[in-house]
Amino acid sequence: MKWRHIVLPVFIAIGGFLLLMPTKVKPVAWTPQPAPSLSTGAYADNQRLKAVERVGAADIDGPEALLLEGDTLLTGLHDGRLIHTSLDGKSTKVLTDTGGRPLGLARHPNGLLVIADAVKGLLSLDAQGQLVALSTEAGGVPFGFTDDVAIDKPGHYAYFSDASSRFGYGHDGEAILEHGGDGRLLRYDFQTGKTSVLLDKLQFANGVTLGPEDAFVLVNETGAYRISRYWLSGPKAGTHDLFIDNLPGLPDNLSFNGHDRFWVALYAPRNALLDATAAHPFVRKMIVRAMTVLPKPVEKRAFALGLDLEGKVIANLQDAGSDNYSPVTTVREYGDWLYFGSLKARYMVRLPLSKALQ
Repeated sequence: MKWRHIVLPVFIAIGGFLLLMPTKVKPVAWTPQPAPSLSTGAYADNQRLKAVERVGAADIDGPEALLLEGDTLLTGLHDGRLIHTSLDGKSTKVLTDTGGRPLGLARHPNGLLVIADAVKGLLSLDAQGQLVALSTEAGGVPFGFTDDVAIDKPGHYAYFSDASSRFGYGHDGEAILEHGGDGRLLRYDFQTGKTSVLLDKLQFANGVTLGPEDAFVLVNETGAYRISRYWLSGPKAGTHDLFIDNLPGLPDNLSFNGHDRFWVALYAPRNALLDATAAHPFVRKMIVRAMTVLPKPVEKRAFALGLDLEGKVIANLQDAGSDNYSPVTTVREYGDWLYFGSLKARYMVRLPLSKALQ
């Protein structure tokens, strides 16, 4: 039949594409734990994030990280700009343009704004608007995807992440699918200007935050669904362990309220197909090829968690509605509110803390 002369070549072309198209990705086999239920238990589906309200400027592209300073929000955008915006959104000021992609933000005690820029590395911005590159490599390995940053109370060190030394910004999907463990937790010394590696072989090192009294630093491993802890003081200093494992989604940014709670942004729930093919590199390489022409298999769900000082879940915030605010990539607690940022949304939102903790 004539249809065979059309359909057969199409199938051959698709098969050849999935099997043979060149790709940089070299998947590594691994075995994730069974994903936690989203129907019952600590991560049961709910609509708490449906109550969020818009805050700050509208029609901005990708307000990933954010800082609340007085009555203004500071955030970085997809086009490289850093902006201040009033809470009512009526006033917006551009602070600088990094020429890259500003992600993590932290304020140094001396007033410097420290920026984890996915493209440019670890940067600082002073009150006069001077932008300086603080660090672009560690141990002879250039940063591929500088992601988040936190600064200790004395202002001695900046702790930050290089999500992947092999894959740059915009290629997070490939890095996570490869599971090559080329992420790092780093420390920059403001006094010496030197950068040291605290942890390597991390699975897409993402959000970073310090714990109480700067006793430890946490880093999200997006590709392994977990949060790792590196001890900075006490009898465990210089060692690391897991703070929480087998999360129900992909952890993005991470923050500490300074007292008794951590907040974790989950980019999306885990994908059953990706978990099922984790032990099969050949299949995952075909998925990588397919993702170059098909949408990424990411569920549109707003998702964030609150954790106590021991890593126990104390807040489960979700919204799977069609108009939800997702992907949630940043959660920060300020006063009576939780503020949320997103790598892809065009505005920021907030939720009363009382609703988050009820």
